[in-house]
Amino acid sequence: MSTVDWQGKHVTVAGLGVSGIPAARALHERGALVTVVNDGDDERSRAQAAELEALGVTVRLGDGATLPPSTELVVTAPGWQPDKPLFLAAAEAGIPVWGDVELAWRLRGDDGREPAPWLAVTGTNGKTTTVRMLASILEAAGLRTAAVGNIGVSLLDAVLGETEYDVLAVELSSYQLHWAPSLRAHSAAVLNLAPDHLDWHGSMEAYAADKGRVYEGNTVACVYNAADPATEDLVREADVEEGCRAIGFTLGTPGPSQLGVVDGLLVDRAFVADRQKQAQELAEVADVNPPAPHNVANALAAAALARAFGVEPAAVRDGLRAFRPDAHRIEHVADIGEVAYVDDSKATNTHATEASLAAYDSIVWIAGGLAKGATFDELVTGAAKRLRGVVLMGADRALIHEALTRHAPDVPVVDLDRTDTGAMSEAVARAAELARPGDTVLLAPACASMDMFTNYNKRGEAFADAVRARADETA
Repeated sequence: MSTVDWQGKHVTVAGLGVSGIPAARALHERGALVTVVNDGDDERSRAQAAELEALGVTVRLGDGATLPPSTELVVTAPGWQPDKPLFLAAAEAGIPVWGDVELAWRLRGDDGREPAPWLAVTGTNGKTTTVRMLASILEAAGLRTAAVGNIGVSLLDAVLGETEYDVLAVELSSYQLHWAPSLRAHSAAVLNLAPDHLDWHGSMEAYAADKGRVYEGNTVACVYNAADPATEDLVREADVEEGCRAIGFTLGTPGPSQLGVVDGLLVDRAFVADRQKQAQELAEVADVNPPAPHNVANALAAAALARAFGVEPAAVRDGLRAFRPDAHRIEHVADIGEVAYVDDSKATNTHATEASLAAYDSIVWIAGGLAKGATFDELVTGAAKRLRGVVLMGADRALIHEALTRHAPDVPVVDLDRTDTGAMSEAVARAAELARPGDTVLLAPACASMDMFTNYNKRGEAFADAVRARADETA
């Protein structure tokens, strides 16, 4: 709960958008003297600025580098890099920098209501799916909840809004955690760790350390991935409340204080009376949609957090059955000529693509885009035996092609040297030529989309449109 006297306090909010605008409004309403600085000066930014200026908030567009005079606190949007001149100036002046998550944590209960506990999820991949699964389970248990945070719903709106929640399912990015030193969750999970956003964090060690902040001060459970020792290491390093437990999840048979899989069932050996001898059935693997291995792992992590909050087994089952994944996440688009077409455009890095490729036995893989500094040798080596063929597109496709030449030289590769709007249609057509009955044509790019598409959603939509057009032609 906030102990800050905001009246007359000079606060600089860095960035407009999903987090900046609610932060500016909330601080202004509490009497702070708010100045918003923003790098962009486009039409959308000007419209947002006009709304804030009408309230009495000062907005500086096209100048996010200079620290306004008299600033006593900076509240930043999560994506702003720590080495920006604004933050360097704040550090030199001894001015604290909070993220929107830190502000939301500090303001919870500011209106006199009992603040809802947070069940927090982070990790390189699977965060959004896991948080939405968790929210579905909590809803099935009859709890008032919402999936918030990095999922696109402002935590400030959730904390300060009219709805009184029993518990919040909170997705947190490494960016958000970097700027959230006071966060203390009820329970939290780190799903996995793989190199990502290293240009922002500076090193894998710094990236992992920011992820590990989610465990600090946990009161009931720190949930880790038994298949990813780095996540367990973060639990060991965390300073938690006395009595907080380490809870693992595994796709194998669970040990004591773990959740896992036995004979097609999701089972709990953590939140039972006798962890040495007893296992509680929670759901069937078939209740997970889709039941790909990495998605089952997501379900186990969500179940562990729900169970840490006291949710009964039947609600875990009902919540998983009710859950429907977001688009472009292992989304089955169509079957054409006994070939399945699957859209996993959200697989924008090698770690996510590795999990996607592991879900199918024989694959024609559509890949490529912006590599963001990634290398592909390990990914190709692990998937080589599953590949029927590969269709490459995008700016950095040569990097994947080179890895295929080194580690899967017998796999046929189609290299599409085009970036126009018809490129995806040709990619699907060429993939269909390579595929055989029983195969899966899988869009799992292992790269970002912005070289050819506005975002991964648009890339996935282009794939789905091309597949459906092909289905209509062959009907």
